[in-house]
Amino acid sequence: MDASSDPYLPYDGGGDNIPLRELHKRGTHYTMTNGGSINSSTHLLDLLDEPIPGVGTYDDFHTIDWVREKCKDRERHRRINSKKKESAWEMTKSLYDAWSGWLVVTLTGLASDEGTEAEEEQLSLTKVLQLRALAGLIDIAADWMTDLKEGICLSALWYNHEQCCWGSNETTFEERDKCPQWKTWAELIIGQAEGPGSYIMNYIMYIFWALSFAFLAVSLVKVFAPYACGSGIPEIKTILSGFIIRGYLGKWTLMIKTITLVLAVASGLSLGKEGPLVHVACCCGNIFSYLFPKYSTNEAKKREVLSAASAAGVSVAFGAPIGGVLFSLEEVSYYFPLKTLWRSFFAALVAAFVLRSINPFGNSRLVLFYVEYHTPWYLFELFPFILLGVFGGLWGAFFIRANIAWCRRRKSTKFGKYPVLEVIIVAAITAVIAFPNPYTRLNTSELIKELFTDCGPLESSSLCDYRNDMNASKIVDDIPDRPAGIGVYSAIWQLCLALIFKIIMTVFTFGIKVPSGLFIPSMAIGAIAGRIVGIAVEQLAYYHHDWFIFKEWCEVGADCITPGLYAMVGAAACLGGVTRMTVSLVVIVFELTGGLEYIVPLMAAVMTSKWVGDAFGREGIYEAHIRLNGYPFLDAKEEFTHTTLAADVMRPRRNDPPLAVLTQDNMTVDDIENMINETSYNGFPVIMSKESQRLVGFALRRDLTIAIESARKKQEGIVGSSRVCFAQHTPSLPAESPRPLKLRSILDMSPFTVTDHTPMEIVVDIFRKLGLRQCLVTHNGRLLGIITKKDILRHMAQTANQDPASIMFN
Repeated sequence: MDASSDPYLPYDGGGDNIPLRELHKRGTHYTMTNGGSINSSTHLLDLLDEPIPGVGTYDDFHTIDWVREKCKDRERHRRINSKKKESAWEMTKSLYDAWSGWLVVTLTGLASDEGTEAEEEQLSLTKVLQLRALAGLIDIAADWMTDLKEGICLSALWYNHEQCCWGSNETTFEERDKCPQWKTWAELIIGQAEGPGSYIMNYIMYIFWALSFAFLAVSLVKVFAPYACGSGIPEIKTILSGFIIRGYLGKWTLMIKTITLVLAVASGLSLGKEGPLVHVACCCGNIFSYLFPKYSTNEAKKREVLSAASAAGVSVAFGAPIGGVLFSLEEVSYYFPLKTLWRSFFAALVAAFVLRSINPFGNSRLVLFYVEYHTPWYLFELFPFILLGVFGGLWGAFFIRANIAWCRRRKSTKFGKYPVLEVIIVAAITAVIAFPNPYTRLNTSELIKELFTDCGPLESSSLCDYRNDMNASKIVDDIPDRPAGIGVYSAIWQLCLALIFKIIMTVFTFGIKVPSGLFIPSMAIGAIAGRIVGIAVEQLAYYHHDWFIFKEWCEVGADCITPGLYAMVGAAACLGGVTRMTVSLVVIVFELTGGLEYIVPLMAAVMTSKWVGDAFGREGIYEAHIRLNGYPFLDAKEEFTHTTLAADVMRPRRNDPPLAVLTQDNMTVDDIENMINETSYNGFPVIMSKESQRLVGFALRRDLTIAIESARKKQEGIVGSSRVCFAQHTPSLPAESPRPLKLRSILDMSPFTVTDHTPMEIVVDIFRKLGLRQCLVTHNGRLLGIITKKDILRHMAQTANQDPASIMFN
């Protein structure tokens, strides 16, 4: 390091000036050379480095550098361990880092000696408790507002229909939903409980409330938190892959999404709240991570917390803790080490404990749709189960293509400029068509629950209106297969109309500017189709019990077909066809229903739906929306089989201007600022000289800008003509030259490089597994070009005959 006549030496990174005598007080040893310069070792230079505020952060809509973030975390651990013996204060800080989670360890009965795991336990528990409170609030409010469309409880305005009639002495078993305390809007407004006038008034009030809820939801989203719309899972997948979307997981987004999710579900739109709860969970995880510098200052560590948060979101949404962990692993997480698996499992465990203590579903169980079937499944039923899998795959392929086509049209036409009008139109059409049909008017979760439920002696649903010729007093649990009555046939027709309605409206609803999940609508479509198929097979077995496929199991009076099981299998098949999930979906569904012994039919249907769906396109709905929005996401499920080389993809291409590079000690501050202003690149390779083209390192655009601004403010003598040095030693300069600016501290000294003959298949795997944002291409040590994540995505789109310009972000 050179010293000028001024007895001050600058920090490498551009900090305050330090007197030479102060360096000697600190015990730093320098050797004077003949030229009057001071040489120091690399280790001493590292001790002099002071981090520049802002360096190492990322701009909005940019990709993080996973390798650098992991190195930062390792340095943090080394720094804490190396300093803890220097003083009592450093030991206290080390103990704080190591024992900050002891309160949680005490509450949960767990013990940990490592600070990392203790902190993570605290994050997980706090996050899950907060999330369970939010999920419970959403459930209660949505149920109340859904029933508000039909009437109100006069004895307690905050009670929904079911709660209102709980304590009524006038309620009968046959009419358990009727009680004097609950009044329909027709009874309150025109004083009529029956008749055409009552029906029309209830119809009008149903539409009025539906439109009011939808309008309020879309208005709040548009004005306060535009990121609160949609499912959120495509963006969560992209964020977990290393992308930065400022504000997407912020406090305003959390608050507005919680409120508008209730309004959107209550409006009766064909959407669910379970998918958006993953977004809500990640918002909670992101907000709590800022309480700890370890997570707030390291984007890679923060994503480990978000992976656990997504598992907790599914866990509290469905009451499926193991399914939540597998969902995070299979569907949303990009980087999932064993520590994150453990943390996700812990978060789901705490969620399960909280769920069990709160008992939100009122059945003393963790699951949302608990079912109890009394007959096993038989081998011949695999054929209808596989048919339901085929239906789920076809529905998934149709939905993805239709929904993406509609969303693309929305983005490219004037219709997309009026999101409030679109939501109002969709809500109006939904309400007008849904009210006459009891299965579409019903809350979607309640509809799925009714379709899953097996017909017993206490069921009063139209789906259980069978002709019974047996003595009912002898019936305890098992109800034999019986001929369907008028109510069953009427219900089948209504279910067929509901199926068509749900298929059409879900295509137009998913993607509008309100919170909209896809899990429950897809499951409802599959459950409707499955129940219809189940009743058909049941009646076929009853009337043709002598057929060879039924002869062994379905004798006269035997109970061999369970239509509710077909509804459960159909729900899994349709959700699998849309999302292309397999393992996590099967686990979620059998946890959701408690039907562990029916895991083989679920596996057969889900696998069939995936195979059929993949025949029309390998990407699921979330990957399709990621591609539609142009996010830089490298899908690990997508295979790259082309024989191109790194030289074919790198920039600059033929006839392009030469690569914008920095030299290690031949450029001035003005030269670098001009290059930054004239280009839009996110970083610049640093080479020894224009002649040698030997690679030295890589400097990010944002780090350069921040470092130069910081040096101008904090260092005297830094001007536009100051020489910028990225080397370890500053070159000898004339005495009248302005002070040089050393920026070696912001330089990545080990950028990832490949040769120009490296197959692109290998390069794509490197980007996926290491989470790179750029890679430099060399030939015999000479720099040739650069490949960014965006270049790879554009190349993959081009080879798939897609528009490469659709990749919009860095």
